[in-house]
Amino acid sequence: MSFTLALGRCPPSGDAKEGNDMLTAGDEYPIHQTPEPVAFSGSDRNFYDRYFFNGYSPDGETFFAAAMGIYPHLNIIDAAVSVLRGGKQHSVFFSRPLNMERMNTFVGGFSVEVLEPLKRIRLKVEETEGIALDLVFEGRAFPIEEPRFTRRQGPRMLMDVTRMTQNGRWAGKLRIDGTEIDVSPDSWTGTRDRSWGVRPIGAQDTQPLIPPLPPQFYWIWTPTNFPNLSMFYHVNHDETGEAWNTRAVLAMDGAGQGDLIHLDKPHMDIQYTSGTRRMKSGKLHLEDGQGNAHTVSFEPFGTFLMKGIGYGHPERKHGSYQGDQLSVLREDYEPEKMAWQQPENLHIQAIARARHEGPNGLSSEGIGAFEQLFMGPHAPSGFKDILDGAA
Repeated sequence: MSFTLALGRCPPSGDAKEGNDMLTAGDEYPIHQTPEPVAFSGSDRNFYDRYFFNGYSPDGETFFAAAMGIYPHLNIIDAAVSVLRGGKQHSVFFSRPLNMERMNTFVGGFSVEVLEPLKRIRLKVEETEGIALDLVFEGRAFPIEEPRFTRRQGPRMLMDVTRMTQNGRWAGKLRIDGTEIDVSPDSWTGTRDRSWGVRPIGAQDTQPLIPPLPPQFYWIWTPTNFPNLSMFYHVNHDETGEAWNTRAVLAMDGAGQGDLIHLDKPHMDIQYTSGTRRMKSGKLHLEDGQGNAHTVSFEPFGTFLMKGIGYGHPERKHGSYQGDQLSVLREDYEPEKMAWQQPENLHIQAIARARHEGPNGLSSEGIGAFEQLFMGPHAPSGFKDILDGAA
């Protein structure tokens, strides 16, 4: 039996009603977290609920990513899909009023359907501006729950987020500008995540912080697929290099909720391309529960701009108002030709070859995404200003 979130293309529920009359389709499901209807999510206007996906061919030559965000208190739902192939990235953005119905997980031709919770998800884009896909993601193991992200800027909440992440295999078809690509679960892998909570969305707050704080954010996320296991590592550093959120996990194929292998003492050594903040190579050092050393080496060979699915996009930023009707936009980029230090180009996923070396000489080759967002000072890297490059 499948549990379907995409409830069909229901007519809009109308404008927000006065008083307490705010029941929506979501109230039929046992998913409430507060005494209020599902239409409300606490009191913070920056509350969001998001799906994220990426996937790649075994050689990494074709890479795609997609995201859908629901912003209950902005009454907006938006989504984007982007395909990187032959060094060119092609994106389509979608946005519409939410009409308070959080269970209607579609925007124009873009939809997400839960086939089997925590295991199988269908991602579909009916052909729009030359891009179409119909893909099913199946998790390789139970999702991991990352530690809760809570970060303030002075007295103001910047992030208060929970996220689950899962590696998996893709099956279906992808079409870009008339070229159709078969996506086989025998060789296509990727990652999905679900996150929810509070983070900056929509229009920027015009009220300045007192005292003002210079921007600083140092973020690495490396979900990686190996032949018989998945590896997950992430870290947020402050300006001194102190980690304020991190976790490293191995998940063997088929692992259940209690079978994940948590790794200790994670530390990432990065070599940067001179004059930039882009990772040239990376090596992650870890220990398992028996004290055995593990390393994972990363070698990037492609660059995917996260602005292509709305992250940091100057006009299509997540939750941004695009009018009271469906809005669709296509954009195309050549990531390697775009200035790395432009703020909208800082957030990337580098498609990376990976090599895991464990105890007793065991090793394996894999592929994954090395996500990075480096802004502001970071003492271990020698970064002293907002956007100075590596020596």
